[in-house]
Amino acid sequence: MSGKQIGYIRVSTIEQNTERQLNKIPLDETFTDKCSGKDTNRPALKELIKFVRKDDTVHVHDISRMARNTENLLTLVKELTDKGVKLIFHKESLTFTGEDNPMQQLMLTMLGGIYQFERSMMLERQREGIAIAKLKGKYKGKPVNIELNENICALAKLGTNKSQIAKQLNCSRTTVYKALSN
Repeated sequence: MSGKQIGYIRVSTIEQNTERQLNKIPLDETFTDKCSGKDTNRPALKELIKFVRKDDTVHVHDISRMARNTENLLTLVKELTDKGVKLIFHKESLTFTGEDNPMQQLMLTMLGGIYQFERSMMLERQREGIAIAKLKGKYKGKPVNIELNENICALAKLGTNKSQIAKQLNCSRTTVYKALSN
């Protein structure tokens, strides 16, 4: 019995286009996240992990789409292959089935480390740029979402707890606390 062909697509922002990833691969199901790969707390990734079954194949454009952290990457690969799922990273031409292959493990670990380093360098450059912009008085930060803040305050006045507000409005609890402190 052959399993399903499943795609996992991740882009870092809502504005980014997902079309270039896996567009030539026939897939039965696709799971798409539009958020950072800094951790594994992603809705579509969680759904994918629950959804897959033995003999399914998960297709990922490249390793950095799955994880930007070596530890998370290795854990995800193990979690999927332990379920009997085949995992293919197309850009790197790496396939994982759960069978021990020291060379593939080395490649996965090295490439995961490179992507983790790349993310660290990007964040460092971003911090440096923000610091320079602040010194020049040009950094304003992220603009306040007035409509979201008003909705948060309205729900809080109705007695809705902060966690429920965050869940209902699809924002973080930190955003809720900031809105209520203003």
